[in-house]
Amino acid sequence: MQAGRAVLVDVRTDAEREWVGFVPGAQPVAWKQWPGMALNADFDAQVRAAAQHGQPLAMLCRSGVRSIAAARRATELGLVAYNILGGFEGDLNEQAHRGQLGGWRKAGLPWRQN
Repeated sequence: MQAGRAVLVDVRTDAEREWVGFVPGAQPVAWKQWPGMALNADFDAQVRAAAQHGQPLAMLCRSGVRSIAAARRATELGLVAYNILGGFEGDLNEQAHRGQLGGWRKAGLPWRQN
């Protein structure tokens, strides 16, 4: 991604990116949105626009679950897409909290808080 050979697509909701943190340079294309976590009706057009130069897409969500579905849909659209395991916040720990076991943030990869 840093070399420009792939595009990072953040499929979390706008609220998640705002409150939990965001990845600078990632293309925001929500898979689902509030209210009600409805599928993003514009996902297909937005994800195609993110891959406008034919680069593969790397999908990032909170835990790695929604990004699987988003990558599958992008593949159905004829794009090359991958899921980032562990997502932004990683797996649940013994207390059912995220942020301590794996994930983008824990790995020290670039991110910012608003």
